[in-house]
Amino acid sequence: RVLGLRGEAIAIALKAPPVDGAANEALLKLIARQLKVSAEAVELVRGATGRSKWIRVVGWSAHQVRAALLRPGA
Repeated sequence: RVLGLRGEAIAIALKAPPVDGAANEALLKLIARQLKVSAEAVELVRGATGRSKWIRVVGWSAHQVRAALLRPGA
């Protein structure tokens, strides 16, 4: 679930363990579901092994992604 802003980053809580890419996969699926886009449209750009991630959503600006994820009820 999206927790809100932590500094400039969006904090997201996941149940998936950070083992064998499970947490990364869960993150990408959550973002795709929240934005109502296909899973293929969401890409992990940086941070595969760290807590901080950078993602890209095809056809979306960073501002649009941020606004959609932080929208109340999203």
